[in-house]
Amino acid sequence: MFRLLLINPRFPESFWSFRWALEKILPGKLTLNPPLGLATLAALCPPNWQVQIIDENIDTVPLYPQADLIGVCGMAVQFRRQRELLNYYHGRGYYVIAGGSYASLCPERYHELADTVVTGEAEYTWPRFCRDFEQSVARRLYREMGIVDLVDSPPPRFDLLKLDRYATASIQFSRGCPYRCDFCDIIVMFGRRPRTKNLAQIGQELDHLRSLGVHNVFFVDDNLIGNKRKAKELLRYLADYQQQHGYVIRFGTQASLNLAEDAELLRLFREARFSWIFIGIESPDAASLREINKIQNTRQDILAAVHKIYGYGIDVFAGFIVGFDNDTLEAFDRQYHFIKASGIQVAMIGLLTALPRTPLYERLKHEGRLIEGAECADNTKPGTNFLPKRMDYDTMVQAYKALYRRLACDCDIARRIRNKTCYLTNPVYQGEYPLRQRLEILAKFLACGVFPGGPMRLWWFVRTVAGCSSRVWPQVVSDWITGLAMRDYIKRYFGVDSARERRMAQATIALMRRTYAACLRRGDLDVSVRLTETAARLVVTLRGTVDQRFFTHAVHRIERLLRGTAITLLLRIDECSEKQLHYLDVLLQRLSCYGERVSLHLNHKIQPLLKTDLSVFHMIADEGFTLTSATS
Repeated sequence: MFRLLLINPRFPESFWSFRWALEKILPGKLTLNPPLGLATLAALCPPNWQVQIIDENIDTVPLYPQADLIGVCGMAVQFRRQRELLNYYHGRGYYVIAGGSYASLCPERYHELADTVVTGEAEYTWPRFCRDFEQSVARRLYREMGIVDLVDSPPPRFDLLKLDRYATASIQFSRGCPYRCDFCDIIVMFGRRPRTKNLAQIGQELDHLRSLGVHNVFFVDDNLIGNKRKAKELLRYLADYQQQHGYVIRFGTQASLNLAEDAELLRLFREARFSWIFIGIESPDAASLREINKIQNTRQDILAAVHKIYGYGIDVFAGFIVGFDNDTLEAFDRQYHFIKASGIQVAMIGLLTALPRTPLYERLKHEGRLIEGAECADNTKPGTNFLPKRMDYDTMVQAYKALYRRLACDCDIARRIRNKTCYLTNPVYQGEYPLRQRLEILAKFLACGVFPGGPMRLWWFVRTVAGCSSRVWPQVVSDWITGLAMRDYIKRYFGVDSARERRMAQATIALMRRTYAACLRRGDLDVSVRLTETAARLVVTLRGTVDQRFFTHAVHRIERLLRGTAITLLLRIDECSEKQLHYLDVLLQRLSCYGERVSLHLNHKIQPLLKTDLSVFHMIADEGFTLTSATS
C-alpha cells in the first residue's frame, strides 16, 4: 500500500475569491469550489492506495506528512504557490508529482521542480504512472497524446473533500469547445470536439453529492452547450432528476452566448433549475470580437440576448476583456455603459492576457510585443503580459482601475440591480439556505454591509428592494452581497497609495522599537520592514519571552495597519514559553481575518500546541525550504 497526498495550492485573492462575502456573510463557508480534478485523480488510483486530499484554501498543508509520494496540482494563477510547495517537499526528500492545467500548457517550467510531471487529461496517464511507480520505473514525463473517452472517467472521490466548507460542489459533463477564440487555452488542452459523460455517470455523481448534503452544484464545463444535442439530453435528464428528488439542488454553469438563440434550450435550463450561467461576452464592440475570432457573439444583439436569458429566470454572470488591438481608451466607457445597462453584477473584467500556446500568444510573440518576465496567470489584476497597440500601457492600467472603481459605487450597484430586475422578474434563485440561516445572512448583510455605508447606501438598497416583487428579493440581496464583496476587493487592491503605506509601516516599526526596546536589546524580539517600489511588508520575530503588552498593544497597532492598508505581515515564532501560548493563540485569532496577507513561520514544536485554525494563514516551513506566500 502506498500513501498519496494530493495538494491543491492556495489561490491568491482575486475577484473570484469573494472573500468579504465568505468571511462576513455566508455561514461556515471558506471558499467557493472544491478541487474536482484531485477528487477525480484519487478515484483513478489503485484500490489499495491510501489517498488524502489537502486543499490549502481551507486546510493547513502538513510540513512533515506521512506520505510516500505527494502530488501538487495548479492552474496558472496558482503556479507561484505550486512551485513553492514542490520545492519544499522535493527538498525534504519526498517523491513529488506536478500536474494541473498549467503543467499541461508549460511542462518545461516543472522539470526542475518535480520528480514526475503529468500533463493533459489524467484518465489514462495517471493509472499508467501508478503502475510504474509501484514497480519503481516511473518516468519523468507522462503526456496524454490521444483522446480520452469520458465514459472512462470514474466518479470523483467526493468523500475525500470537506464539502461543507465550500459554497458549492463541482461536477463535469463535457470537455472541449467548438469555437476558436484566439485568447483561449481550452481548445489547446481539450480540443474543439466536445466529449461527454453518459447520463448514468452524472446521476451517480449527483446521488453521491446529495447523500453528502450538497444543494448547490456547479457544472465546471467550459461550454456546457458545446454539443447542443447532448446538452439538451442532459438537461431533460436533470429536470426529471430534480422532479424525482424534490428540487433539492440548484445548478450553475458556463455556456456560450448562442444559448439565447434557442428557446428550447433556455426552457430546459429553467426546468433543470439552473439559477445562473457564466457567459464570455468579452466586448460589446463587434470589431473587437471579430479580431479575436469570437464570431459567435456577433450574430445577435448582445444586450437583447442577456435580457432574453433573464426572461427565463436565469441570472447572467459574464466575463469582459479590454485590450484588444481594436480597443482605445474609449473601450472602457463602452464596457461601463454595457455592464450598467445589462444589469450584470458578477462582471469579471480583465485586461487581455496572452496565455502560452494560444494563437494570440504566438501572434504577439511573432510581433515582438510580449513583455519579458511578465506573468500571465491572472487577468483580473491591473496588468498584462504584452504591449497594447492603440493605448499607452500605464494609461490603460489606470483606466482599468478607474472602470472597476466606477462600477463599485453604491449607486452603480443599485442601478445594475434595477436594470436587471426589469427583466429577471421570476428568478430560479430563491435562496439556498433554510429560513433561519437566511435570516442570519440578512442580519449580517445589513450589519456588515448596508449600515456601514451610511444613509446613502441604505437609501439605494431600499430603492432596489422597493422596485421589485418579493419573489425577487433573494436575488436582490445576493447581488448586493456580490457588489459589496467586489467593492471591498477593489478598495484594498486598486486604491493603494504605496508611498502612504510605506510611511505608515515605518512609523509602526519606529513606535514598536521605542516601546519594546528592552526586548529588542535582549534579542527576544525583532521588528523590521521590507520595502519595494510598490509594497511594504512588516517582519516580526519572537525568539523568547516578550512583554505581555506586546500581545495586546503592539498587535492592536499591527491590526489597524492591516485593516486600513494592503501591507503584508511575516510573523515568525521561533520560541514561545508555555505561559505565553494562550496569548499567542489570541494574537493569531485576531489576525486570522487578514490571513490572506499574513505569512506565518512557527517552530514545529509550537504548532501542535495551538488551538487556532492555521489554515487561514500562509504557512512557512523551516529555514532553507520556505512555503512563503505569493505576496513575499
